[in-house]
Amino acid sequence: MQDHMMIRDVPKEERPRERLIRDGAESLSNTELLAIVLRIGSKHESVLQLSQRIMCHFEGLAYLKNASVQELQKVKGVGQAKAVQILASLELGRRMFQEKNNERFTIRSPEDGANYVMEDMRFLTQEHFVCLYLNTKNQVLHRKTIFIGSLNASIVHPREVFKEAFRRSAASLICFHNHPSGDPAPSQEDIVVTKRLVECGKMIGIDVLDHIIIGDKRFVSLKEKGIF
Repeated sequence: MQDHMMIRDVPKEERPRERLIRDGAESLSNTELLAIVLRIGSKHESVLQLSQRIMCHFEGLAYLKNASVQELQKVKGVGQAKAVQILASLELGRRMFQEKNNERFTIRSPEDGANYVMEDMRFLTQEHFVCLYLNTKNQVLHRKTIFIGSLNASIVHPREVFKEAFRRSAASLICFHNHPSGDPAPSQEDIVVTKRLVECGKMIGIDVLDHIIIGDKRFVSLKEKGIF
């Protein structure tokens, strides 16, 4: 009987919405927050039970944050409307995080650079090559994804990397790319690409301060490795 308990069977003061009002959003679990976003379950399942199944299906926020409408709809009880509600709430959170990051964040170390992009990049299932463009105080002016795909010297063209630096009047830049395997150890191709970009930067007067490879909560700085 307990398995089929509906939200109306939960004492009102213990329901997610009432607890959020009383104790604040930070007091709720991910499942409870998702239940508030969804609002209602189904005839046979409470919204809390549905939220729990969604979280289990996607192994928590790690994969849910990158889910598509179609993937969400594969979960029983999630129609198009619920899928759209979930994605809209996740996108709002992503944008708020990005706005916070864009408040002239200063990069003082490889750790600062890695922390700036880690949560966005460590879950990506494809390699993304990203550049942060900095002013003379090493403050972030702009972030741009240059390309998506396996790192290759013939694809990562310096023209695309430095074109944005000129547009933003950047004094320097830091390159990042992720390894979907979670292992940030640099490949030979990573090293070749890095040296090429560093040499081009020297010729045009825009320093490539580092190339940081992002793994799962780990990173490698090619600058610290002595690659250049």
